[in-house]
Formats: sequence, structure tokens, C-alpha cells
Amino acid sequence: MLWGMSSPNQLTRYYDIKRDENGQRYVAVHVTGFPLLQIPLLNKSTGFSREERRALNIEGLVPPHTSTMQEQKTRTYNSYLKQTSDFGRHEFLRALQDRNEVLFYALLLDHLEEMLPILYTPTVGEAVKNFSDIYRYPRGLAVSTDDIEHVDEVLDNVPLNDVRMIVATDSSAILGIGDQGFGGMAISIGKLSLYVAGGGLGLDKTLPVELDVGTDREDLLADPLYLGQHHRRLTGRQYDEFLDRFVEAVAERYPQAIIQWEDFSRGTAFHVLERYRRVIPSFNDDIQGTGAMAVAGLIRAAQIKGERLSDQVFVVVGNGAGGIGVAGMIRQGLLREGLSEEQVRERLFVVARTGLMVEGLGYEVDAFQQAFIQPRSAVESWTLAGEQPTLLETVQNARATAILGLTGAAGLFGEELVAAMQAHTKRPIIFPLSNPTSHIEAHPADLLRWTDGWAIIATGSPFQPIEYGGREYRIGQGNNAFIFPGLGFGAVMSRAREITDSMVMEAAQTLADWTAQHAGPDAVFPAVSQLRTVSEEVAVRVARQAITEGVSAERRIRNLSDEALAEFIRAHQWTPEYLPFRRATDAESALGL
Repeated sequence: MLWGMSSPNQLTRYYDIKRDENGQRYVAVHVTGFPLLQIPLLNKSTGFSREERRALNIEGLVPPHTSTMQEQKTRTYNSYLKQTSDFGRHEFLRALQDRNEVLFYALLLDHLEEMLPILYTPTVGEAVKNFSDIYRYPRGLAVSTDDIEHVDEVLDNVPLNDVRMIVATDSSAILGIGDQGFGGMAISIGKLSLYVAGGGLGLDKTLPVELDVGTDREDLLADPLYLGQHHRRLTGRQYDEFLDRFVEAVAERYPQAIIQWEDFSRGTAFHVLERYRRVIPSFNDDIQGTGAMAVAGLIRAAQIKGERLSDQVFVVVGNGAGGIGVAGMIRQGLLREGLSEEQVRERLFVVARTGLMVEGLGYEVDAFQQAFIQPRSAVESWTLAGEQPTLLETVQNARATAILGLTGAAGLFGEELVAAMQAHTKRPIIFPLSNPTSHIEAHPADLLRWTDGWAIIATGSPFQPIEYGGREYRIGQGNNAFIFPGLGFGAVMSRAREITDSMVMEAAQTLADWTAQHAGPDAVFPAVSQLRTVSEEVAVRVARQAITEGVSAERRIRNLSDEALAEFIRAHQWTPEYLPFRRATDAESALGL
């Protein structure tokens, strides 16, 4: 959240939402003149009426013509189209957000499918790498090793008193590009933009956070223009103590806030999730969001084949946070369909960089990976060239029908591998999910050509429809944005005391159900343009699951019917519109209302 010029808790005195004698909402503002135009949350720019300009002392400070929202969107979109690169378009939209947040979201919702890849993956990767070079204006909260000892005072500097969703990253594993130091703030900002645009969370309820515990990147440490801490990353007890202080301060300052942990390194991601998920409502999007997204796509892909999830044999390639998160959600989905733990093991294989994860090979295994190691007995009858099964040998011997890539290894899924799958299933399910596009395991055009159009494909990055054999194939984008905005908003609206595994699984099932009903018979995922509608349904069913499990603290929804619960959530979704402004009375301003 960008708050412009501010002192501790000042934003609570910037404005207040009220209702007039007819019940219509308006904004009572406590700041006028030029400073008002510097607050993106309140700035209408040319949208202020003549009456508002006089009352708020901004006559002459903006052009004389009063523009409608549509006129502003048209003018802004025309300027957007003049940008010559995706990175330039990203900077343009971020600058718009830094000037006028309501207009930014109004434009984004009109062009969501076009602009999501610009604001988020894959273009956000460039913004992360160049964050120190393009930094312009404060947005979000930086918690560093310099100030962690008084982090409660740092949080008091945030001029927002009702934050409900925090996206926090330590930037140790950004997308497929690794340690990015302070640049990871761009990820937290981008994620929360999707919470607002896609989920309907109020834009003044969000807080991006960069947990600056240092960086191990030599080039950043040596760069005098790098904006983060110039020391190596904290580890071990020092790291835990840093996070403990942060979580404790957040719980005190924002007792209703949920934390989404984002882009932590492999082992740290699981450690942080398990350490805090029952201390403060929190989840990890790389682990749980990615897993839920993948399982939703797999459920749909199986349905397209006329089968069930439990009819498939899965190879998950990548044993980091994303890969193990996906494997964990597949396991939950298979158990949900009635399989035993032994049957799950026979259908789920995780392949690391060196090959299949199998016991007895002597390499170090992290605790979070332990559940997905195959016993030696499982591969004794396999035909192998060496001691550890390779990816190809795993696909061949396990008779895999579905393969998912979360490796960042471009071109890993070659024609021989795909032929090995198609040898025992006519319609292989192939999800190369790595981001950005340059890291994808296989190009969908190649997959269609190698399988004569029979592969069921979803990718992590967006692709245009592909023509093959006289037919157009729409490539579904397996984007976590179909999960986390609805999951988070449902948790916020239910005031969930914990984000349970069942709530995450319900988000996955909801996405699969919605896609089957509304996105077309061959769709693995919806179109990005349908994100807000999808997120609303996810939020409703996640909130219902929170009620069912007894983790909802929101008394107003506990006895609501499904229809009434949906209406409750719709009524609380924020939409980008300009409300009328009035100058707050002297008495209101004196009270800080």
C-alpha cells in the first residue's frame, strides 16, 4: 500500500467513509489542497467535481475539465499502448498505481487478461531484478536487521489501522531467479494487487512486506546502488528470532491480519510455514497455492479424459517448495478420493535433480521431502541403467500418465520423454509450470506436435492459442492467482484462526468445479479475464469450510445459508469507483475521525 506523505497513523486522519441522509456513501476528508493530490488512495486527479475542487482547496491544481472515470481510463489506456516493451508497460502501471489507485484498479479490471502478465509473472521478474534501479516512491513496509529490535515501532509507522492481508517475503527464492535481496518487494506488491483486483479485498486492507535479512548475492553486496542490507543472510537461530519478533509485532498491531509467506527458499519455506501457521493465520503460496492450483488442473485434465484423479500416475519433477507442495496436494486429493496411503505411494513419484527420490542412496534429504521418498522395494523390478532411476526411467517404469515440471530447467521435457508417456496413455497430462517463460520445461507447441494434438497441457506462464492440425488449442495458464486471492479473501471474511489444509483443498476443488461448469469442455483452467468471478466462488467455499471446521471467528456468517454467505461476501468486495468527497468538519478533524 502506498500512502504518500505520512506520519504514524496519519492515514486514519486522512479520510473516513460515511453515509449521508439518504444512505449514500461518501468520503469525509481531513486533508486538503496539494497534499490531498499526493495520496494515491484519495487522488481522483481530473475526476474531482467543481464543487469538490472548491471545498477541498484544489481549484487550479488540476486541469479545468472534470473527467469521467471512463474518460480517464481511455486516456490512460492510450498512453499504456504507447509503451514499447513489457517492462516499460510494467513501470507505467506501477507509476499509475503510485498516483491514483482507484483508476489503476479500474483500468486493470477492464484489461485483466492483457495486464496480468505485465504486472505479475512473467514480467514482474524483471521488476524484481531491477527494483533498486527503478525505485521511485515508498510502497509497503521494509523490516530489516537494523530495526527488528524495535519492529513494533516500525509497524506503528504504517498509517493503516485495519490491515487484513500481509504478503511477506525474504526474497531468497524469487520465481526461478533465486536470491534477489530487497528486490523481492516487487513480488509482495504484485501479489496484493491481485488480492484487490482479483479477490475484491479492500485496497486499504493490504500491506506488502520485505523481510530484509540480507542477501548472499555478491553482485548486490558490491553494488553501492543496491537498496537492501549489505550483509549476508541471517541463518539458524538469528533468522528464527528475526521472524519471531516480526510475527509477534504483527499479531499485536493487526490482530485480524493473515500472512501469506512468499518466495522463501526450499527448506526455509516449510520451516516458516510450520513454525507460524498456528501462531498467526498464515499460508505459503509457493507450497499450498501452487499445490492447489496444480491439483485443480489435474482434476480437470482427468475429467477431460473421462477419468478421475485417482486413475492417474503422477511424476512431479522438482523437489523444492513448489514441487513438494504440489506432491502434497496430489496426495491429499488422492486420499480424498478414497485411496490408501500405500496406493498413493504407488501413484506418486517425485524426481529431484539427480533422479527419483528413493531410499538408500545416501544423499541428504530435508524433513519436508521425507514423505515422498520411494522405498527401495518399489523400484526393484524396474529396468535401470544405474542405481538411481532417471526421469525417463521413472516415467517408463512407473507408467506415468501425468507429469508436472517445477524445476526452472528449460527444455527438460523432450520428445523421448513425451513418447514414453504416450506409450501407455493416449492423452498424457503435461504441465510445464516453471516461470518465467524462459525457464519452461517444454513449449506447448512442441508438446502438441509430438503427441499429434492429444496432450492435455497447462503452463505456468501465459501462451497465446496455438494452431495445430487445423484446430486452435487454448493453453490453460496454471496461475496461482486462481487460488490465493479467493483463499485469502475467504479466510479474511470468515476471520479464520488458521488456514487449514482442508481450506486449501476446498479452494482447489472449487477451481476445478468452476472450470468444468463455466470455462468450456476442454478447459483445464479458466481464462484470466474470469479471475474475479472464480475468486468470489473460491472465497465463499473457503469461508464455508472454515465454518465447518470450527476455525471461523466471524459470528455473523456461522448460521448463514450458502446463498446468504455468498451475498455476504459479495457485499464486502471492493470495487474501483470514485465516491463523492466532502471536507470533514472541524470537530471531526479535531477528534481524528
